[in-house]
Amino acid sequence: MLFDFDKISAQDRYKLLASTVVPRPIAWVVSHDESGVLNAAPFSFFNVFSADPPVMVIGIGGRKPGDAKDTGANIRATGEFVINLVSHELAEAMNITAIDFPPEVDEIKTAGLTTLPSTRIKVPRIAESPVAFECVRFQTIDIANDRTLVMARIVAIHVADPFVMNQERCYIDTPKLDLIGRMHGGGGYTTTRDFFDMPRISVAEWNAKT
Repeated sequence: MLFDFDKISAQDRYKLLASTVVPRPIAWVVSHDESGVLNAAPFSFFNVFSADPPVMVIGIGGRKPGDAKDTGANIRATGEFVINLVSHELAEAMNITAIDFPPEVDEIKTAGLTTLPSTRIKVPRIAESPVAFECVRFQTIDIANDRTLVMARIVAIHVADPFVMNQERCYIDTPKLDLIGRMHGGGGYTTTRDFFDMPRISVAEWNAKT
């Protein structure tokens, strides 16, 4: 079945993309405005795109044309934010922060979460999150009147001690993080527990088999 993106609505394009590009990691973004009012919100149009320099990209959509979400406005104003990752046990708290509260509501407190100071930026991180990336805005690209891509340079990463297998060699116990990803539908998520290992094949190994 062919879906010509020039002939279908934006909503239908979203439905197709959100149903096929799965699972998507979740960027649980903490930001604050120029007066220091905190905001926390999850985004699933997100991933890491470079290790040198370390760059992550988040796609931020507005609630309606010309009405940028608080996260986007805060990042434009301060240039700093924290991307926290979401473990399975934090799924319900993350979902609470996805509610479209007015700007004066502290989503972190409402979700029963706490914060810890960052080391390189002013924005704090979610204390309960197993992994947090301190980020500085690298570039902002407006791709539509209510859609923005934020490219972030990672300046520090916090990994909770129980998940660090070897600090010197930067070995992380990834399965133990028990992260979740976004699936399709209004509330579809998945865990990362269904794991299989498939080593890459070298040319020599391939030639030896054929």
